Amino acid sequence: MSIEIVVKLPDDVAEKLQTNGGDISRQVLESIALEGYRSERLTGVQVMRMLGFESRMELDAFLKAHEVYLDYTLEDIERDAEASRLASSQHRGDS
Repeated sequence: MSIEIVVKLPDDVAEKLQTNGGDISRQVLESIALEGYRSERLTGVQVMRMLGFESRMELDAFLKAHEVYLDYTLEDIERDAEASRLASSQHRGDS
């Protein structure tokens, strides 16, 4: 399920917010995602879904470009390393 939100802005305000002729709807969506992540109301996975990112690398690049950094814990690193080892052993045909 998704919800569509309509925001009405005066033309002069919309012009000020719109940077480099970009899509103001996308800019608003990205702003909501960034603030949600900064305030810890949204997880990285939720931000990825909101913005249509397919990998954490895309998310990391987006957050880094906005000077917001992933909350990547030691447990995340260990889980990713184990998943990588498992995928590697399955690829080689190991048991």
